[in-house]
Amino acid sequence: MRKRRSMASMTLDHPNLSLQISKEHQKSRVLIEEIDGLIRVYKDGYVERSHILPSVSCTVAPELCLTSRDVVIDKYTNIWVRCYIPKGQGSNKFPLLVYFHGGGFCVGSASWICYHEFLTKLSSKLNCLIMSVNYRLAPENRLPAQYDDGFKAILWLKEQALTRANEWFSSKCNFSNIFLAGDSAGANIAYNLAARLAGHEALNLKPLDFKGTILIQPFFGGESRTQSEKNTANSTKSALTLAASDTYWRLSLPIGTNRDHPWCNPTSKYGASLKDLNLFPTLVCISEMDILKDRNLEFCSALVSGGKKVEHFVYKGVGHAFQILNKSQLSQVRTEELICHIKNFISR
Repeated sequence: MRKRRSMASMTLDHPNLSLQISKEHQKSRVLIEEIDGLIRVYKDGYVERSHILPSVSCTVAPELCLTSRDVVIDKYTNIWVRCYIPKGQGSNKFPLLVYFHGGGFCVGSASWICYHEFLTKLSSKLNCLIMSVNYRLAPENRLPAQYDDGFKAILWLKEQALTRANEWFSSKCNFSNIFLAGDSAGANIAYNLAARLAGHEALNLKPLDFKGTILIQPFFGGESRTQSEKNTANSTKSALTLAASDTYWRLSLPIGTNRDHPWCNPTSKYGASLKDLNLFPTLVCISEMDILKDRNLEFCSALVSGGKKVEHFVYKGVGHAFQILNKSQLSQVRTEELICHIKNFISR
């Protein structure tokens, strides 16, 4: 009797047949989470991210009078930074912004063209050095991985200050004048990193000296809905919808937790009291048409109630991420206002 060849031992040499089976395998995947045009997550753990924005090299236009370099700071987790350094100023050194990009913890990159263009402009206008951190993404790496990556970036800074291993960076950086900054999820990282540094770990970071935190439309949440979440849930003037926000949190928070987790909701009863945290002076930049507006205002009020130094500005007529995604004349005016407020904050 002829032996039947097992399916496991069969080889497929015909390219068209292999392609057909690959497509069938793709169809068989079960989609469990999706943000249209940005990310798809399947039950088997496979993640698809759309290339909605191009990534660019660290090349900078000559008229901006900057140099830029990409540096890997952890080859095992592939954490890298893009540094923007103003030219000139002789032996004087520049203040440093450690910047974290947005994207709901799930998408985005320090090499995205929108961040490259915004941060080159910011570095040039503020006359400051910027280190933009490219951290690991969820859901493959859920929180607190992003906070841990931010802390690794700080440890790399400490190494530069002590060893001067990268002279092109250390010779221009004022390590006693550092600010944590970010937008959206990046602002969440900056805040939670500031809260971590405000504890015992800050004692081990000398000679680094942190002067403040700059939060642009910080990505916070909560189980109960605010008025701005209800009223601007699907605003055409904002890049962030309520549905997308909820999905980002499901994909990034530790499994089994909800939006009242203190990493999401810093004013939650489950987190540390803000008055007990030795936070740096904080600047909060809020968009009027953003679903996060009310939550950002509540956060500012909680900081004030906790005795913290905080100032905030609300940018009229613009939505979430206007400074990087919207090229309208109004957004450009508001971006100039934003940059002016940041410049005043770091110049004190």
